[in-house]
Amino acid sequence: MPPLVQLLPTSPKPKAVDLFSGCGGLTCGLDLAGFDVVGAVEMEPKAVDTYLLNFPNVHVWKQDIRKVRSKDMLAALGLKQGELDLLAGCPPCQGFSSINTKNGKITIDNENNNLVYQFLRLIKELKPKTVMMENVPALAADGRMTKFLAAIGKLGYYNGPDAVQVLDVSDYGVPQRRKRMVLLTSTKGPVTYAQPIAERATVQQFIGGLEKPGETGDAMHDVVERRSEAVMTKIRAIPHDGGSRSDLPDEMQLPCHQRCNGFTDIYGRMAWNDVAPTITGGCTNPSKGRFLHPEQDRAITPREAALLQTFPGNYKFNTPINKEKVALMIGNALPPLFIKAHAVQISAALQRHAVA
Repeated sequence: MPPLVQLLPTSPKPKAVDLFSGCGGLTCGLDLAGFDVVGAVEMEPKAVDTYLLNFPNVHVWKQDIRKVRSKDMLAALGLKQGELDLLAGCPPCQGFSSINTKNGKITIDNENNNLVYQFLRLIKELKPKTVMMENVPALAADGRMTKFLAAIGKLGYYNGPDAVQVLDVSDYGVPQRRKRMVLLTSTKGPVTYAQPIAERATVQQFIGGLEKPGETGDAMHDVVERRSEAVMTKIRAIPHDGGSRSDLPDEMQLPCHQRCNGFTDIYGRMAWNDVAPTITGGCTNPSKGRFLHPEQDRAITPREAALLQTFPGNYKFNTPINKEKVALMIGNALPPLFIKAHAVQISAALQRHAVA
């Protein structure tokens, strides 16, 4: 008779809540890192529909975060104040973006800018063990962030100078050039940030193996483009694998580009062996950035955009809906692999704190 083996009880997954969840990029990253996302807050109906297609068991508050009450949240999730392991989220960032603020030269009076204080309110009321907040780099230098850090310090969270960092997601396995501000903190001290990986991922690695769109059976990839022959002539003339509209002869340049040569990435092609540009809400429109396929004469499809954001290949989106709306959801999402890298660090911190 074999000796009896004493099985150690398995630790339950740490529980997390995702604020401003959008279509689920942050939740996807937390899930990949081993978190149990039990709650989410999002008010945009189409984003909620997509979120629930992928995470049907999460309790989603489909309303303005200003109307969400922490006591209702705790009751619905079966938690007490202080029991939630992680409160994470990305408050709307359009008011802080470099384009809207002319790279910091002007201040935009956008009421959504103050939603960071709703995040703060829920930290005060839920008292999670750890916090992750992600946003555009400009928020790091904004007065709201100074107030936010001072307030969480009084609540017992670490708010030292290394609690907030501006990182490039391409250093963490995401095939995309995208700088983001990240706050990681806990009630037990600092949370160590993930170390950058040695080699950057490339466009080729993430979308190079896809079939040409048309009859793949994936509505996110089988997108039919309708462009004028004049525009298609220009697209065909742009060199493959990283070519730009600046490579076109003067007679093929659009009049607006001849008058103003800014935003040189528009009508540019991605390069196979490089990272993609920042995937934005206009990522399927070549007039909005370097969003042409490296060799095919078309913009990237929504599926390709999602893959470059590091969503899994089988991630579901609420289709059929307007292509631009899907692109906006994808562009606004957080890259799951970037979130996973830092969520793993939070999980490690929670384990250390549990045995301390």
